[in-house]
Amino acid sequence: MTRSIRLIVNADDYGRTVEVSIGIRQAHLNGIITSTTCMMNMPTIFEDIKLALEEAPDLGLGVHLVLTAGRPLSPPDDMGTLTDSQGGFLKPDELLSRLGQIDPTQAQAEWRAQIEAFITASGRQPTHLDSHHHSSYFSEPLMRAMLELACDYDCAIRQPRAFRPDGLPDGLPEQVQEPIQEYGPRLIAEFESRCPDVFYASFYDDLATRQELLRILDDLSMGTSEIMCHPGYASPELIASSYYSNQREIELQILTDPTVKEIVEQKGIELITFAEF
Repeated sequence: MTRSIRLIVNADDYGRTVEVSIGIRQAHLNGIITSTTCMMNMPTIFEDIKLALEEAPDLGLGVHLVLTAGRPLSPPDDMGTLTDSQGGFLKPDELLSRLGQIDPTQAQAEWRAQIEAFITASGRQPTHLDSHHHSSYFSEPLMRAMLELACDYDCAIRQPRAFRPDGLPDGLPEQVQEPIQEYGPRLIAEFESRCPDVFYASFYDDLATRQELLRILDDLSMGTSEIMCHPGYASPELIASSYYSNQREIELQILTDPTVKEIVEQKGIELITFAEF
């Protein structure tokens, strides 16, 4: 059977704010976004999912598993190793510093609650699972908890390893980069997880440029790849709570550039979702 170049362009953080969700839908309808992942513990996510189903029915919808933003959906008393003194999730650096004390069964229970909330909101199974700040890959127990859920809900996952143009690991915190080179492939083989062959995390922040996106498109090979991105609009709420705000509008402009879509078509790249994968 002839293999083709297949590409998933996934927008993280759907539901982070209303304006982020609007930008993601526009990047799908007017650009190359094929998929997004939903943050189920955000205030407007149910309405955002409703709008996605109405306005962008072909947009793939997965779950962006959260441990590092907002508050858990589960009872606070059951989430003691994952939360701060106010009952909110830990920041990424705090989570990393406490990895040895994290109870993976608490993480899995919370993630299951987030997946069930997605099913309630959308009336469907998620196309795939990934995680905010890649936290589900921070340790072997957390990754195992995620893969067990992917089996339970019969959905794909994001490839845990990405590499920069210079060949060095990308996307994950420095202290995770070396150990995941061992446990990542081993767990994927153990669970027979469905995930793309290649994951590109470099289209982000200073490298969220047209040049970098075109470099990635030129680098694609036969099989299935995923490009991670974060389009959206920068609202006062987002600017006040996240350093990654105005950059989202730059991404949105690039991802909806008509010439980018023309290049995708010229190269014979098949844009797909995780559902098709």
